[in-house]
Amino acid sequence: MRITSKGQVTIPQEIRERAGLMPGTDVAFRIERGAVRIEKAPAKSGKPSRGAKSAARLRGSADVAMSTDEILALMRGPKE
Repeated sequence: MRITSKGQVTIPQEIRERAGLMPGTDVAFRIERGAVRIEKAPAKSGKPSRGAKSAARLRGSADVAMSTDEILALMRGPKE
């Protein structure tokens, strides 16, 4: 891995996925015993996460007249 002239580096996809670093994720850098550590930055209070925004957008949009138990039973299929 090589740092660009702008100080940028690409984090390999496997590492991003394993660490849960999605596009738009805030990260923090720390130096520990001469090594650089990157980690998810603490959530900023008052700023909803990407997942929270998605859930809020979907909340109340269902138009199925089934209970949660009925939906789960349908998804699980017939009992053996």
